[in-house]
Amino acid sequence: MSINTPEELAAMRAAGAIVRQMLEAMKRHVRPGVTTAELDEVGGEVMRRHGARSAPALVYQFPGVNCISLNEEAVHGIPGARVVEEGDLLKLDVTIEKDGFMADAAETVAVGVISPEKQRLLDCAQRAFAKAMLVARAGFRVSEIGRVIEREVRRSGFSVLRELGGHGIGRTIHEEPRVPNYADPDANEILTEGLVITVEPIIAAGSGRSVMAKDGWTLRTADRKPSAHYEHTLVITKGEPLLLTAA
Repeated sequence: MSINTPEELAAMRAAGAIVRQMLEAMKRHVRPGVTTAELDEVGGEVMRRHGARSAPALVYQFPGVNCISLNEEAVHGIPGARVVEEGDLLKLDVTIEKDGFMADAAETVAVGVISPEKQRLLDCAQRAFAKAMLVARAGFRVSEIGRVIEREVRRSGFSVLRELGGHGIGRTIHEEPRVPNYADPDANEILTEGLVITVEPIIAAGSGRSVMAKDGWTLRTADRKPSAHYEHTLVITKGEPLLLTAA
């Protein structure tokens, strides 16, 4: 969507603030021994307290409040009995609806002490996002975001998962434009002031190819190498974008 009124901006800010509170609450409960279902309930309690709803459940009938993925699981992991262990890379992906508006963010969390490769991967996802913010501005093409992300990821020795990327958001989860994490020449839309999108490097060690797990939801790396995910919902401006889901 494109924000055209102060009321729309206020509503999107409110949705983004709930996403941030949910992420921070879940992060505080991350420890070896906790289950992904327990983390999901922590986020769900914050969500319900603010009168919001899980957007994945609302739009796609996802069987959980949040997408919670571990290690080789890239996105859309179903919360359940799986226990978080020391050394895991845990991905918390939160998307909610509040008063008809949606916001989306994700973070990758280190559980205790992680391997050097996993730490480099986590850092790379955040670094690629930060560099993308230099071109996530009015007048640039969408493809520039992907070009910057992929260049940083490849320079760091990792791969983007080409099947996954950012998207427009606002009235529903996935709106136009598609925001690839690579230099896709078909992503030639020009970014305009007020446009709301997500930018989300989803990257992996190894080949970067993904496969669907047996549960029909979780996408994991084909070679079972670890993955990382970092995402914000943002509003395009002439200068630095407005991050609606940041602290």
